[in-house]
Amino acid sequence: MDPLIIFVVLCAAATHATWNTLVKVGDDPLMTAAVLNIATAVIGLALVPVTGLPDPGTWPFLIASAITHTGYFLCLTGGYRIGDLSHVYPLARGCGPVYAAVLTYIVAGETLNPAGVVAVALICAAILSLTFVGGRIVRNGMAPVLFGLGTGLFIGSYTLIDGLGVRQAGTPLNFIVWVFVLHGFPIVAFAFWRRRATLGASLRANWRRGALGGCLGFVGYGLVLWAMSTNPIALVSALRETSVIIAAMIGTRLLGEPFGRARVAAAFVMACGIVMLQGAGWG
Repeated sequence: MDPLIIFVVLCAAATHATWNTLVKVGDDPLMTAAVLNIATAVIGLALVPVTGLPDPGTWPFLIASAITHTGYFLCLTGGYRIGDLSHVYPLARGCGPVYAAVLTYIVAGETLNPAGVVAVALICAAILSLTFVGGRIVRNGMAPVLFGLGTGLFIGSYTLIDGLGVRQAGTPLNFIVWVFVLHGFPIVAFAFWRRRATLGASLRANWRRGALGGCLGFVGYGLVLWAMSTNPIALVSALRETSVIIAAMIGTRLLGEPFGRARVAAAFVMACGIVMLQGAGWG
């Protein structure tokens, strides 16, 4: 992979870990996520005069993206409501590249060469080890694990859908803008319905975190989709998941969640995988 692409995707990973932290520490993860999606939609709408209407061939991808992103946010906020950032986040993000690689092979016919397979495997193993260090899964039993696994499935799905969709668009920016304009409507409607009795108070309590998270989310995922427009989807997806190191450190320093030597070792293994990605290719 080109060093510029690696740098861009790592920046996207940092923004992703940051907005997930904002959702986790909010009084209401669901409402914070709703405000986040409102913010990304507003930014997207502001760019519509520049990009124009969606390319006709991208509508199936945009609709599928909205559906899978809705499932993603429902699972993610459910996990954060009862689980730790440093456990739910790595589990979800660790499963994502695995699902994406499998789905990309099935749907798009993209296959990793041996070096790419080892690189993705190292990164995924390191991510998952951050979740299961010391034999401890998560607090509150298996529910956070199931939320994490479900989130990972939606991550793999929308990664493939958006990666293919951005390649169908006349310009990557056109697809990126319309993804953000459209995918937030279902989760916003659901959150407003669920919090209808306390909607005003919930918005006042969470709008700052949500708005900041929306700005970070737009920039971060926009960079990822741009990278996917010219690079293998599974490799970009795997590199982006290095955000778990940042999230784990934030969980340790700010949220008081455990890290430990074993997780530092996992971070080292992940770094080795990232280095391998620079020389990895596709068969």
